[in-house]
Amino acid sequence: MLNTTQKNRLLEIARQSITTFIDTDKRQVFKEDDSLLNELLGAFVTLHENGQLRGCIGNMVGQGPLYKTVAEMAIEAATGDPRFHVVSPSEINKINIEISVLSKMKRVEDISEIKIPGHGVLVKKGFNGGVYLPQVADETGWNKEEFLTSLCRDKAGLSPDAWKTRDTELYIFTAEVFGEK
Repeated sequence: MLNTTQKNRLLEIARQSITTFIDTDKRQVFKEDDSLLNELLGAFVTLHENGQLRGCIGNMVGQGPLYKTVAEMAIEAATGDPRFHVVSPSEINKINIEISVLSKMKRVEDISEIKIPGHGVLVKKGFNGGVYLPQVADETGWNKEEFLTSLCRDKAGLSPDAWKTRDTELYIFTAEVFGEK
């Protein structure tokens, strides 16, 4: 979907956004003419430091141009992930950035439609919801049942087998994942 130039530009926008915000508390303004970078696509920005997760924030559905979503999610991953303290100026050069550009979501009628590995999944039931990006299955080695059980229990706060019930909504998507490493 994205060519090398587009991927590099999004990584550059993410890094500049984090650096500018950490150093000045201001958001850098970007202007992009590339039509794909202006599409309304969801994206996650994941930060790693020394191979360990350091922050991950995303937007499942594009609410603005992709390049702006990446800029905002990069800042949020560095400053707004409640699991971690704010990235300090001395950490910026130790951080590796990974971007996941998401496809549009599709509601699943039957779990046979879900391919693990391959798909990311969003689960929703009532006011609870959670999401695993496609790369989670690759990183953990989980099969489909383990993936869905963990998603319900650990991310959505639902019963582990909530994915088996009719009143639980499941959505699949793919992601184009690329990073600085």
